[in-house]
Amino acid sequence: MIRKFSVSIDKKIKKFNKTILPPGDKSISNRFFFIASQATGISKAEGILEAEDVLNNIKILKKLGVKIIKKNKVFYVYGNGLKSLIIKENLKIYAGNAGTVARCIMGLLAPYPKTFNISGDSSLSRRDFYRCIEPLEKFGCSFLPRGKTTLPLKMKGTNWILPLNNYKLNYPSAQVKTCCIFASLMSPGISTIIEPLKLASRTHTEILLKYVGADIEVKKNKNFNLIKVRGLKDFKAFNVKIPGDMSAAAFFIALTTLSKNSKIKINNVNLNPFRTGFLSIIKKMGGKISIIDEKNVCGEKRGNLIVKSSNLRSINCPASIAAKMIDEYPIAMLCAAKAKGVSNFYGLEELNKKESKRLNVCNKFLNQIGIKTKLGKDKIKIFGNPDLQINKPYTIKTHKDHRIAKMAFVAGQIFVSKGELKIKNFENVNTSFPEFLKIMKKLSCKYEIKKNN
Repeated sequence: MIRKFSVSIDKKIKKFNKTILPPGDKSISNRFFFIASQATGISKAEGILEAEDVLNNIKILKKLGVKIIKKNKVFYVYGNGLKSLIIKENLKIYAGNAGTVARCIMGLLAPYPKTFNISGDSSLSRRDFYRCIEPLEKFGCSFLPRGKTTLPLKMKGTNWILPLNNYKLNYPSAQVKTCCIFASLMSPGISTIIEPLKLASRTHTEILLKYVGADIEVKKNKNFNLIKVRGLKDFKAFNVKIPGDMSAAAFFIALTTLSKNSKIKINNVNLNPFRTGFLSIIKKMGGKISIIDEKNVCGEKRGNLIVKSSNLRSINCPASIAAKMIDEYPIAMLCAAKAKGVSNFYGLEELNKKESKRLNVCNKFLNQIGIKTKLGKDKIKIFGNPDLQINKPYTIKTHKDHRIAKMAFVAGQIFVSKGELKIKNFENVNTSFPEFLKIMKKLSCKYEIKKNN
């Protein structure tokens, strides 16, 4: 049973000058286990994020017959090749809060003519799964109850899995793209997936599959990427070193930028082009950020960040950058709240399909602490107030969303003066970043943990 707790903040952070190492990238950690389970031989990974979402993934794969062990912080996966999972009828697949796990595992289950009962927690059960159901039905899978598009769902794979023929992705979702790619690996012949550039999403799956020698090719055209996957082609086991998670580093970047007389060095951060949108936006707002020691490891670019205190100005954040910072919007909005001037963020419709109705929740939080906003269906206008002080007690509901909890924590460290910020259900941070408070304490953040909310 998950231990519930709140975090209370009644003092601002003081100046700091520290070096930290963020946790391993969650997207790549999950993809390592998925892909290693289908490789031939023993794959090894260092730097895995040991958070609830990833641990749920490991638990599911073990249930499917995959041997996974950990020795001295290194994970080993014993793969037996494509379509080697051990499947039982009416197997229960519980993904917890992890949308990546629930959607991607569906692709791996496509070639098995058994019924799977896929479920998640209350937050994940509100999220749309039609975006995976629709392409998987083209592979030959079926779902019950018919017409239902949220978890829990019954999924039945097929003995006669068909390749995709010029399937066009309709959502800016790396989870859906990965689901399609995984099912394509299991199908005969060549599958072709069209990814419109305006809907382009994270490329970790394609990069890792290329790195391990899978038969996948990405051709870039003027308006779209054409992803070609030749199925039923085994690939060998591999070793990877996971870079640090940019979406985790973003909270420390914001904390430093918004603090006075402070500096931080964040080592080994993932610099995949689809993960650096937040850096670009903060730099345009006047943030003092530099990148050093860039290198390419296992197909992914990484480097170290130097961040210093800054006086931020407002920003017009275009919809075109959404895919490069989808997870960082809450903390970017907080930065805009302390910036001088009026900021606009566009193309945010996908935010309300996350762990919470994230755009609406962010707007409500900013209003609650005294920031004026104007909310649209897929946009928000934020009237920055560099002089904002929290001088009375507030209780913040996180709506079981780990990114809202972390954004509120940073806000408490920056804005609290004579008041108090109490953040409920802070345990949800463990889904993606169980070391969050530990690292914040290293930076001399002051907070109090209150059990059972």
